[in-house]
Amino acid sequence: MDMRPLTDRYTVSPQIDPADVAAIAAAGYTTLINNRPCVEIPPSHQADVMEQAAKEAGLHYVVLPITHDTLGPDLAQAQRDIIDASNGPVFAYCASGTRCTIVWALGQAGDMAVDDIIATAQTQGYDLSMMRPHLSQLSGQ
Repeated sequence: MDMRPLTDRYTVSPQIDPADVAAIAAAGYTTLINNRPCVEIPPSHQADVMEQAAKEAGLHYVVLPITHDTLGPDLAQAQRDIIDASNGPVFAYCASGTRCTIVWALGQAGDMAVDDIIATAQTQGYDLSMMRPHLSQLSGQ
């Protein structure tokens, strides 16, 4: 499992296995966000399987699939609301962790400097430099 913390309350990851969920809970995470649409993954990793693993591990589980069609301000706000409402650290996953990072970045625009958003993502291996104009526009910078 490849945990990549962006903040002390939000970590992203490439696709996880149902067997990883117990370790995520043991690491102190309280909420698990599945940002991966089920059409992309085999039955063994579908949302219902992951939800059962999360339930068994005592995690709050949320399905919020990110696609090109859904990625936007509403989805970024929904992800941010989940993070803000969580009673502890949040672990989000998708295919590579990139979509989880992008939606986080969009949710930070206006509250965090664009350079800091991009640098934070870069420290975990996600290059969001191509988003600079959009993040700047969203944040009024």
